[in-house]
Amino acid sequence: MAVALADHADLTAELDDAQRAILEQCWPDAIRVLSARGIDNWLKGAVALAHMGRGDHIVRTWIEVVPTLARDLGEDIIPELAQTCLGFASRTSGAVIERVLATAPTASRRLSDPDLFRAYLQLLNQLLAQAPRGLRPMLEHLEELLDVLTLGGLRRWANWGAQAHRTDYEELTRYFSLESAESKAILQKERKGTLFVDIHRRIGMYLRALWGRDFLMRPTAGDFESREGARPFIADYFLHLPDAFDDWNGVPGLDLYRAAAAHAAAHVVATTKAIPGDELNALQQACVGLIEDARIEALAIARFPGLRDLWRRFHMPGDDGSMSAQFDRIALALLDPAAALDDPVALWARDAFTAANLSDAAMSRDLGLQLAHRLRERPYSAWRDGQRAPYRDDNRYIWEFEQIDWEKGFAAPPEQVRKYVSLMEMVNEVEVETAGEDAQEIWVAEHELFDDDGISFNEKEGKEPVAPPVPYDEFDYQIQMSRPAWATVLEKRPRLGDPAGIDAILTDNRKLIQRMRHLLDAMQPQGVQRIRKLEDGDEIDINAALNAMIDIRMGRQPDPRVMMRSVRKVRDIAVMTLLDLSESTNDPVAGQDQTVLDLTRAATVLLAEAIHKVGDAFALHGFCSDGRHNVFYQRYKDFDQPWGELPKARLAGMEGRLSTRMGAAIRHAGAHLGRVAAAKKLMLVITDGAPADIDVRDPQYLRQDARTAVQEVARHGVIPFCLTLDPRADAYVAQIFGQRNYLILENIERLPERLPQLYAGLTR
Repeated sequence: MAVALADHADLTAELDDAQRAILEQCWPDAIRVLSARGIDNWLKGAVALAHMGRGDHIVRTWIEVVPTLARDLGEDIIPELAQTCLGFASRTSGAVIERVLATAPTASRRLSDPDLFRAYLQLLNQLLAQAPRGLRPMLEHLEELLDVLTLGGLRRWANWGAQAHRTDYEELTRYFSLESAESKAILQKERKGTLFVDIHRRIGMYLRALWGRDFLMRPTAGDFESREGARPFIADYFLHLPDAFDDWNGVPGLDLYRAAAAHAAAHVVATTKAIPGDELNALQQACVGLIEDARIEALAIARFPGLRDLWRRFHMPGDDGSMSAQFDRIALALLDPAAALDDPVALWARDAFTAANLSDAAMSRDLGLQLAHRLRERPYSAWRDGQRAPYRDDNRYIWEFEQIDWEKGFAAPPEQVRKYVSLMEMVNEVEVETAGEDAQEIWVAEHELFDDDGISFNEKEGKEPVAPPVPYDEFDYQIQMSRPAWATVLEKRPRLGDPAGIDAILTDNRKLIQRMRHLLDAMQPQGVQRIRKLEDGDEIDINAALNAMIDIRMGRQPDPRVMMRSVRKVRDIAVMTLLDLSESTNDPVAGQDQTVLDLTRAATVLLAEAIHKVGDAFALHGFCSDGRHNVFYQRYKDFDQPWGELPKARLAGMEGRLSTRMGAAIRHAGAHLGRVAAAKKLMLVITDGAPADIDVRDPQYLRQDARTAVQEVARHGVIPFCLTLDPRADAYVAQIFGQRNYLILENIERLPERLPQLYAGLTR
C-alpha cells in the first residue's frame, strides 16, 4: 500500500498532514474500486479543491466519498463531480460545497444511475442560480426527500419553492427545510407510489427465477425534462424502467414493475432477429410491433402460464373510437383468447395469430403488414395513437434501420426537376405527386383540367395543386454537421372557413381593442419631430436662446444648448407571425370549453388588427409536419395582401394536426422575410410545445436544429422571438431562442390580451 501511495508523491505533497492522514486511511478501499486513471482523477480532484481555498473540510470529505461514488456509479463520474464543485466555488460558501460532497453518496444510492446523478448535479446548479439560500437546507433533508421523490419530482418541488419565495428569504429557508405547510403539500403531491431503487433487487431475482439468467436494469427519469423514459425501453443491453410507477387502476406499482420487466426480458429472450423497418410507414411499424409483443408474450406464457394473469390486468380496452382503442382491443384478443370481444378486426387478428407459427420471427412482420392493410382507411397519428398498456416498452429494440457512415458524411440527394407540361403531354404520362428522393422528374399540368360539367378534377377529388417543394438543410448536433436538403417544405393552400367567426372575435374583444388604442396610437409614425436642447443642430431654438440671454443679463451661467434639429420619424418594420399548428393545439384549455387553437386564432386576429392599426407590413403563416419530407406550410396572409375578408376566412379554417418540425418552418419563414425590404424584421413564433416529429426519437435533435435555424435567420437581420404556451418550456425554449428572446405564457387565457401588448413592446 505504501509503495503504491508513494507513486503519487508529487500530488500528495500538495496536501497538508491531516489530508494525507485521511488519504492513507481511505487508500485500501480506493485501490479496490478505482483503476489507475480513477486514482489519478481522485487525487487531482483533491489537490484542485485544496487550491480552491474554501476550507480543509471540503478536501477531507472529497477523499472519503469518492471511492463510494465510484463503486456505485463508476469512476467516470469523478471528474464531473470535481468540475461541479469547482464551479460552485465562486457562487456559494465552502460549507455548502462540503454538503454537496457529503450527500453525494445518498444521491448516488437513491438514483442508482450515472446519468440520473449527472441530472441531479444539473439540478443543484440550477437551484444555486435561482435560490442559493435554499440549497443548503435541501441538502440537509436530501435523504428524506429522495426516499419519497423521483428526480423529476425533486426538481419540480425545488423549482416551485424557488419561484414562489425567490425574494422572501425566510419563507424560502422554511420551504427547503420542510418546515412550511406548502412545502409538505407539494412534497405530498409529487410523492410516487413505488420507486425503482426500492424494488430493483426483487425484480432482478424475479427475472432470474423466470429465465435462469441475470438482466441488466437501469432506471430512467421518465418525468424529467423529456419524453425519453416515459415508457420502458431496451437499449445497450439494459432494461430501462421508469424510476417510479404509481398504482394503476388499483394494481400496485410493484406488479406493474413485474409486468414491465417480464415483458422486456421476454423481448431479449425471444426477439432473436431484428425486423427491418426502413421500408415501413408509421402505421405498419405500429402493427408489426403489436404482433411482435403478442408473439413474445405467447412464447413466455407457454413456459410460465401465470404470466397471462399478470399481463391481463393491464389490458382494459376502451371504446372511444380512436386508433389507440383499436390497438388495445387487438392486444387483448391476442393475449387472452377467451376475452369476449365484438371487434371484427380483433377477431380476425386472433384467428390469424392462433394459426401462425410463433417460433418464426418473420411471422410478426407478415401478419403485422396484413393488419396494417386492414386498418389503412382509419386516421392514424404516430404521435397520438399507440398501445396504452403501461407495462409494454416502446419496441425500439425490435427494429433494424440502415446505418449511415458518418465518416463519409452526407451526399446531397439528386435534384428533382419539376416540369410544367401541356395537357397532351400529361395524358401520356403518370404524375406521382408523392414521389420520393429518387424521382428524377415530376410533371405538372400547366393548366387545371376540367370535366364536362365544368368542374375541375382537383375540386372533385378534393386535392388542390401544391407549390414546388423547397428542400432545406437540417443540423445534426451529434456530428455537428448539416444534413443537406434533408427536410422538405410543402406549401399548402389554406382551407377557407366562415369569416363571420373572425368578426365575432373582434366584436367580443371590443373592450380589449379600446384599451389597446392609446398604446397603438403612441406607436404611430409621427412625421417630422423637433429635437431641442442641442449644442450642435440645424437651426437656433428661439426660446432656448432667449432664456440664455436672460441668464447672461442676470449674471448666471447660460445653458449652451440653444440649437435644435428636425428629424423625420418613419416606422419601417416587417413582422412575420409563424403559428405552430400541430395536433396538440386541439387540446382543450384547462377549465374552458375552448381549445389552444381557438385561443391562438383569437390572439392572431387581435394581433393582426393591432398591426393593421399601426400600418406595419405583416404576414401570418402556419406550419405542421409529418416527417422530414412533409413539412406543411400555409400562408394565411402575405406581406403584400390587405387585411380583409380572404385572410379572415383562411384563419377561420385554420386547423391543428400532425407534428412540429420547427427548424425547417423557421428557415422557410426567414426566406419569405428576406424578400421584404424593411429596416427592421421581426419573426414572432407562437407554439405550445417543443419541436417534435414522428421520425425523430432524440428530443434534442430537433431542438438543436431549431436553435441553428434561429441563428441562421438572425444572421440575415431577422429578430426571432418565441411566445410559448407550454409552462414547462424552461427546459428548452432558452436553448433555442436565447435568454431574452422568449416569453412563457403560463396563463393561456390571457393570450389574446398579451400578444398585441408583446408586439407593441418588441416594435417600439
